Amino acid sequence: MTSNNLQQNTLGLTASPALVLVDMINGFTDPACPLGSDCPEVVVANVQLLEAFRALGLPVFFTTVVYHNEQQAKVFRQKVPALNVLQPDSHWVKIDSALEPLDGEPVIEKQWASAFFETDLNERLSALGVDSLVVTGLTTSGCVRASAVDGLQNDYQVVIAEEAVGDRNPDAHRANLFDLNAKYADVLPVAQVLNQLTVLCGSKG
Repeated sequence: MTSNNLQQNTLGLTASPALVLVDMINGFTDPACPLGSDCPEVVVANVQLLEAFRALGLPVFFTTVVYHNEQQAKVFRQKVPALNVLQPDSHWVKIDSALEPLDGEPVIEKQWASAFFETDLNERLSALGVDSLVVTGLTTSGCVRASAVDGLQNDYQVVIAEEAVGDRNPDAHRANLFDLNAKYADVLPVAQVLNQLTVLCGSKG
């Protein structure tokens, strides 16, 4: 994925990466939800990455979207009324069971698109010395894009694992991956991300 008229460098991962699984919740992975889509291949790719990060002892963060009162993100919810199903303790806000967080793996609650906006994700990452991110999840054109851009704006090198993100709109998915790769992140196949992790962790040893 390259742009024809804009020079960009491939940065990849650094020695201290973290995995951020953006909104891999039932509300987005279950097509029965108005926000959801049928994306079993995205779930499988996330499982691969999650297992690799866990095996290497690297940090893992999940996000979910939860609205506790009518004032939270009220304009966003007026724009997309289906967001109102994301209520505390509902089935829809829980992480997909295939990706169940382990004890000690934080689940960051957010109300807007970005995993960083009005959350403590940046502080948590900084405390662990993280300097690059693998961003996955749903949806490519929405919360994944916003989180990747904010990752860059917080000075993290961002890698988007291509098969581990998805969108309800295939055209939006492709267009956003192209644009993200051109300006904000490296869009890499999962196999290449896994290879980089192996090389990085091997060099540490």
